[in-house]
Amino acid sequence: MFDNKSILITGGTGSFGKKYTKTILERYKPKRLIILSRDELKQFEMQQEFNAPCMRYFIGDVRDAERMKQAMEGVDYVIHAAALKQVPAAEYNPMECIKTNIHGAENVIKAAIANDVEKVIALSTDKAASPISLYGATKLASDKLFVAANNNVGQRKTRFAWCGTETLWALVGQSYLFSNALLSRAQTTSLLPMPR
Repeated sequence: MFDNKSILITGGTGSFGKKYTKTILERYKPKRLIILSRDELKQFEMQQEFNAPCMRYFIGDVRDAERMKQAMEGVDYVIHAAALKQVPAAEYNPMECIKTNIHGAENVIKAAIANDVEKVIALSTDKAASPISLYGATKLASDKLFVAANNNVGQRKTRFAWCGTETLWALVGQSYLFSNALLSRAQTTSLLPMPR
């Protein structure tokens, strides 16, 4: 699937990005694997661990529409993992959370369409379901933007989807057993715990 493809991971220096990078490099032979983040120290540290010839490190922010367009040139797949995720920080800095999680999502969508990216997968969170925090509300809005983006592509090939991080962690082997336990519990009870 990812062999000889160009993949961009926004927020790629985070915990998910590092694990997913490891998984991609172990299972596939990508043409380019681009890590986009705004933290040069984390990029430097990640380069020490992941320095395959296909690796590219872009300093950038999803808030910057022009940088997003530039970063997506020639990209086949985008994994959008960039977000402000700390609930207390989001509550204290609401406009910053909105700029990153909502406006950043819009920039990713527009850049992907402009560059004819094949597929974009946006990471979500359980906190987006009936949100009680600003973080959850911004992720809900982001999820809805990605779903609605499919209505705006016209004849272009770009397709958008979002996926709960719990599902993606299962795909990369982090919470496979936990997910299976929840699924088996779901058959015996109608209520699953929903942390906020």
